[in-house]
Amino acid sequence: MNDELSPEDELRLNVLFTTELKAVRIDESNMTLWALTPQGEASVPLKPTERSDRYLKRVREMLSGHALGSPGGYPVHLTRWTRQSQAGLSTQHLAQLLLIAEEEAVVAVVHSPALTDELARYAWWCMPTIENARLMLMRDVVCQGSMGRTLAEFLVEHLAFLHEDDVGILDTVAVMLYSGVLSDAERLSIWKRGNSRNSYYVAFLELQPDDLPNPRPARVDHASVPQLTGNSYGAMLDKALSGQGQTFLATTATILDRPEIQEVVNHTLNALAGWCAPLRQADEASRAAARTALLAAAPQFETDCAALDALAAVDADTVRPIFLKTTAIGSLMRRKIQPVVTPLLDAIAVLRRQP
Repeated sequence: MNDELSPEDELRLNVLFTTELKAVRIDESNMTLWALTPQGEASVPLKPTERSDRYLKRVREMLSGHALGSPGGYPVHLTRWTRQSQAGLSTQHLAQLLLIAEEEAVVAVVHSPALTDELARYAWWCMPTIENARLMLMRDVVCQGSMGRTLAEFLVEHLAFLHEDDVGILDTVAVMLYSGVLSDAERLSIWKRGNSRNSYYVAFLELQPDDLPNPRPARVDHASVPQLTGNSYGAMLDKALSGQGQTFLATTATILDRPEIQEVVNHTLNALAGWCAPLRQADEASRAAARTALLAAAPQFETDCAALDALAAVDADTVRPIFLKTTAIGSLMRRKIQPVVTPLLDAIAVLRRQP
């Protein structure tokens, strides 16, 4: 068995090594090695002298020897720690990993806290996937750099490919909103996708609960909420009856009425818990005093306060005992969580009613 590259390929690679390489990838279908240099892209057609997979292993061993000084080729241990946080990796080491044409090495770079905007650009050239785009947009340095907009545009364009992958939708929309680089038109476009798949709404509730697109009108008695300084019920009622609050509540009801998977339920309930923070963070005595003061000033809001109590009492932990006993999704899952969800939907209906 031949354990060497063809003389032609070895010569071409050695010539390539004399240039300043930024990243290397291999198109296995066309047996072509591509390199990114300051002058642009360069290609090296490969001429295998044995079975393609074995030959490509030789090519990668040569790349690894040049980039990492590892004559044995790609370090096997990489595959074990690739997807963990690699705080110890230097920027220089990350740059070297992009020169060995290994997908796992690219993923290691993408996962690293030491990732820079420049390295993100090179990693993206090597492996432009939805997962890598999501991971890199989780880094502030990338969001704020030149790659932030590029990755966000890619994800917006490829949302349609997620189809019914609710977890993928949750993660993708979350990182796009977190990045802060979406235009208002793009945010609205993503929001409208919730009409056909309500999991698109969830990240909005989690990350931007008071800045939702296309807000609904405020409840007609919103202006009647007493403005009592430091009153948790007054703060929650003012928020709930506002246009943004009515939008949050309506959207929460839409999701909880027909969630498809457990992750959607968990994220939505935690978003609701975060929204109810003024009540959840107050101790029992403070809440009782705040409720008494609020109702003394505006007794017509008694049923609304009771509805807020119901909403503030739940989070993802509420359904955990149910989900620990089942992996159900869809209609079966909805039946199992009905004792939790039905009171929430009733409470939301109270807060959305027009007096």
